[in-house]
Amino acid sequence: MAALIKSPKAASAAECRTLEQLPNIGPSLAADLRLIGIQHPSELRGKDAFALYRQLCAATGQRHDPCVLDTFMAATDFMRGAQAAPWWHYTPQRKAQFGQV
Repeated sequence: MAALIKSPKAASAAECRTLEQLPNIGPSLAADLRLIGIQHPSELRGKDAFALYRQLCAATGQRHDPCVLDTFMAATDFMRGAQAAPWWHYTPQRKAQFGQV
């Protein structure tokens, strides 16, 4: 069986060429972003993570785990130039801004 080679993560927004290179974004969340019309990491600049989360919930017809919102917050922040941070670093901010999602 061939080993799955993970896409290396980008160290900065400028280096990020594919969604899978975004910190915290793997194949599944990259597919979710594509489902809602995000094809390239640069398209996340200026996007609202909560709006992306609501779009995903609407597109799939289900409520997604709030950690997806945390991950979208991390990705949009990274594409605005922030240092890469684990998605769970955004959990307190998400809870403060949005309460229970």
